[in-house]
Order: sequence, then structure tokens, then C-alpha cells
Amino acid sequence: MIPTPSYKGKVRDVFDLGDSLLLVATDRISAFDVVFEEPVLDKGKILTRISTAWFRQFPNIENHLITDDFTQFPPPFQKEDSLQGRSVLVKKAKRINFECVVRGYLTGSAWKEYKSEGTIAHVAYPKGLQESYRFETPIFTPARKNDSGHDENVSESTMEKEVGETLYSELKSLSLAIYNKAHVLMAKQGILLCDTKFEFGLIDGKPILIDEILTPDSSRYWDASTYELGKTPASFDKQILRNWLESTDWDKNPPAPHLPESLILELRKKYLELEDKITLCLSQK
Repeated sequence: MIPTPSYKGKVRDVFDLGDSLLLVATDRISAFDVVFEEPVLDKGKILTRISTAWFRQFPNIENHLITDDFTQFPPPFQKEDSLQGRSVLVKKAKRINFECVVRGYLTGSAWKEYKSEGTIAHVAYPKGLQESYRFETPIFTPARKNDSGHDENVSESTMEKEVGETLYSELKSLSLAIYNKAHVLMAKQGILLCDTKFEFGLIDGKPILIDEILTPDSSRYWDASTYELGKTPASFDKQILRNWLESTDWDKNPPAPHLPESLILELRKKYLELEDKITLCLSQK
């Protein structure tokens, strides 16, 4: 029998083990900060495999992963079969309260801001850009993490002032480096890494990668064969769910609407297809 989680997030359960954490990726799915009643079968296992595979592609960038080997977990967790394949033991770090977002293409909240204000992350951009425009070089657009409500998109200068110039520069550099490498690798499999977000923490004052990386819950992955300027390409990520929700009259506040089984099956299929593409691209790099 395992204890009650120390913290229950939207899609993950966290067990505080003192100097380490056990992160359990459930099959829950959320959108617009609301958790839905219907789970996506094996979602937690798929995302755990994807994230740990990507962590291992960047050996020169320290991350929080201790092990994803179920048999190496401390008791009583290694005897709980329900945790196998969906859990990781990680170092405990002091979370930096900013998401480090890297965008290669103009879409999502950046597209909404640009259409409304002519800016992206509070920086003015030329008129006439179209949806899905590819930036000449990927851009860094941080977001402040809030304990309640939505995360808040902020300017680079705001983040720099709050965390300090040195740490800000390091986090931006690391985020862009990871994105650029992953974008090149995925493009070889006909997948465009549209944008992604990273989280970092501090251990002894040094930043390390935490949370998850480059999963279909933290990133937008597009089918390159459907890419066309001015349109949203077909996706392999949670955008499928967001698009369906946007087509309803739901006001994005609880209670969440029920999700049709066909949508749940489509999400699972796309997550598995993406995992296959990632596995293939990392084996051929």
C-alpha cells in the first residue's frame, strides 16, 4: 500500500521523499487548466517514455532524472505495479517560477496576441505576418507560473529583472539549444516541432531541467506534409483536444464537458504515432 500523494496536480501525482520526488504521470488529461473526467488510456506511460528519452539526448544539460527503473524505487513504491512505466524518481529542486517557452512558428497564444496587439511577448513585430509563419530564428517567450489561474505571458525583460541577468541568459540559451536540436531531429521524420516549453529548478544555485520535456502535452508537433502558411497544420499533440473544445460552446470553466470516445481514441493514436516517430529519430541521429 502506497501513501497518499503529497501533491495532486492536474495530470500528475507527486510523492515527496525528502531529498527526492516520485513523479507519477496519470492518464488524466487537461486543457485550459481544467481536468476532464475521461482518461486517455496509457497516456502517462507514453509521456514518461517520451520525456525520459529526450532527457537522455542532452547529456551535457543537467536534469532532475535519477531513474525510471521501477525496481530501483524506494519501498513501498517498487511493489506497486500501477506505478510501473509511468513514474520517475527525480532530484528535488527549487522551481524557477517561469516557463521557458521557445517558438519556431507563429501560432497559439502568440498568434492571438499578434492579431490583437501587433506584438509577440510584448515585442512589436512587422505587420502582415500570417498564422504558422516560421520565424527566421526561434524566439524565446517566457511565461510566469502562477499557483492559481492561468500562467501569464511576460516579456523577456520582465523575466530578466525577476531572476537576474545571468540566470535569465543561461535559461534562454539552454532552452533555444534544446529546441533547435530537437527541431532538426524531428524534421527528418516529417514532423515540425512548432513550439515547446521547459521548466527549470535550482540545486545549489545551479539550474537543472525539471518537469517533462518535448512531450505532446508540453509541445506542439505538426505534420510537415500539411504545413501551409496561413493555416494550422495537422497535429500530434494536445491541440487536437483544444481544437475540439473551441468548436463547442463550453466557456472553459468547470464543470468540464464530456469528451466523446472517438476524440479520446484519436488523441491516444496520435500520441503513439508521435512516440514512434521520436523513437525512430533518436535511434538514427
